Amino acid sequence: MTEAFIYDAIRTPRGRGRPDGALHEVTALRLSALVLDGLRSRNGLDGPVLEDVIWGNATQVGEQGGCLARSAVLASGLAETIPGLSINRFCASGLEAVMLGAAQLQGGLGQAYVAGGVEMMSRVPMGSDGAAIAVDPSLALPRHFVPQGIAADLIATKHGISRCAADAYAVESQARAARAWEEDRFAPSILPVTDINGLTILERDEALRPGTDREALAALTPSFREMGEQMPGFDAVALMRYPELERIEHIHHAGNSSAIVDGAAGVLVGSKGFGEALGLRPRARIRAMARIGSEPTIMLTGPVPVTERVLEQAGMEIGDIDLFEVNEAFSSVVLRFLQAFDPDPGKVNVNGGAIAMGHPLGATGAMLLGTLLDELERSDKSTGLVTLCVASGMGVAMILERV
Repeated sequence: MTEAFIYDAIRTPRGRGRPDGALHEVTALRLSALVLDGLRSRNGLDGPVLEDVIWGNATQVGEQGGCLARSAVLASGLAETIPGLSINRFCASGLEAVMLGAAQLQGGLGQAYVAGGVEMMSRVPMGSDGAAIAVDPSLALPRHFVPQGIAADLIATKHGISRCAADAYAVESQARAARAWEEDRFAPSILPVTDINGLTILERDEALRPGTDREALAALTPSFREMGEQMPGFDAVALMRYPELERIEHIHHAGNSSAIVDGAAGVLVGSKGFGEALGLRPRARIRAMARIGSEPTIMLTGPVPVTERVLEQAGMEIGDIDLFEVNEAFSSVVLRFLQAFDPDPGKVNVNGGAIAMGHPLGATGAMLLGTLLDELERSDKSTGLVTLCVASGMGVAMILERV
């Protein structure tokens, strides 16, 4: 089997996902092409050197529809002979794109792929493409569909995670992200966004709130209480699936949930021979990959079983992992991961995460991969694991090993 190596990973800064955000006037196409061109110029990707561009995004409608991957190739400086494939595994789309490229390499199809994703949440609102599990009663009712915020509160209720713990985690995420930016820890991977005149629009994550403290978070109203307890009454739906619970404790709010942002990220994956031909040195090998389905009402618990699976595939134990990136969709997702595996908290999301910097759905998985790789190199560690929860009840994970 051909080994798959990661040669490079870059990302844009994350812009606030609203009309006054720095990236609001930038299209998903242009941001995607910017990342592709960044990888091309950094790695000399001229001519037909790639088998494919695999590009994820979660809301494939409007400017993010119509096989955005192929459009991005044509809008970039990559050769037009390189095709493009758009994929959607919701929040894990960016990581899934990398996994698909790596799996095809391992199977002998091609020598190199660019994979990643984009999400312009200020321009293409989350959920605007519809979803059968949410709108079709023939599926929503028997599967006890609830929105993700209710699912996050359900995790907290079922596993005894308090609002105090969720807020404390959020404060730590903000502090770690602020420190990482102050120390330029993201510098190796950041691709500043420029306008058509070459002027810089954004060079730093825009949603950071470095002064956040527990007192400020304690004043915030739970975001999902009304939709749970009043109309449309999603708490009752969740309790039909989990009748052992008396009620849902609503602990999540804007301060301990991931921020809505814009952004894009890309990863260059290739064989050993590809790197030798272009004079590139691999930064890490992909040691193991896994994805799973999980119970769809509570939905966001996937990081636990998929981590168990990817460790089993790698022949490793949790203590063999030096660093973890667990997507901070909501505080309860990461706190449940910590509860299940009891890793050193100082090894998990050491540079903050989506609570502080934002979660641009289809791009986040590729962003986390780059963040993990940069930190492994900075701290001279060897092995890292990245995992994300996924809407509708799924989980995705990958283990990297520096070379």
